[in-house]
Amino acid sequence: MAQFEITDLLLKAKRDRKLTYTQLGQALGRDKVWVAALVYGQARASQDEAEKLLNLLDLDTDLAEFLTDFPLKGSLVETVPTDPLIYRFFEVMQVYGMPMKDVIQEEFGDGIMSAIDFTLTIDKVEDPKGDRVKVTYEGKFLSYKKW
Repeated sequence: MAQFEITDLLLKAKRDRKLTYTQLGQALGRDKVWVAALVYGQARASQDEAEKLLNLLDLDTDLAEFLTDFPLKGSLVETVPTDPLIYRFFEVMQVYGMPMKDVIQEEFGDGIMSAIDFTLTIDKVEDPKGDRVKVTYEGKFLSYKKW
C-alpha cells in the first residue's frame, strides 16, 4: 500500500468518527501537529502509538507496520504549491526566508535550526478584528563545525 493510500484511509476514518487532531493527540500523549504529521507519513510512531491510533480510528492494527516504518520526509511535490494555505507558507519563506536566516545567524552564529530536535505548534489567537493563526517553530541551534 502506498503512503498516500494510508493517509487517505486514516483521514477518512478520522473524518467518519468526527475526531480532531487535538483529541487524537491527547489520546496518544502527543501534540496535534505531530499526529497530523504521522497521518501524512512525515513522522514515525512507536508500536503502541500506532495501535492506539488505529484502535481510535477503528482500523485494522495490521496497518501499524506502515505507521512504525521510517518515513520518507519532505516528500511533497517539487513544484510551487497551489493550495492557498500551503502556498502562504511558501510565500513567507520567499519573502522572509533570507531575513530570518540573517537574523538567526546574527544572533546565534554560523549554523542552522534543527528540524530534528524541533517542535511546531499552532494556536488560535482570538482578535476582535479577526482571529489570528500563531505558528511557532522551535528548533535546537546547530553550529557548523570547522575541521
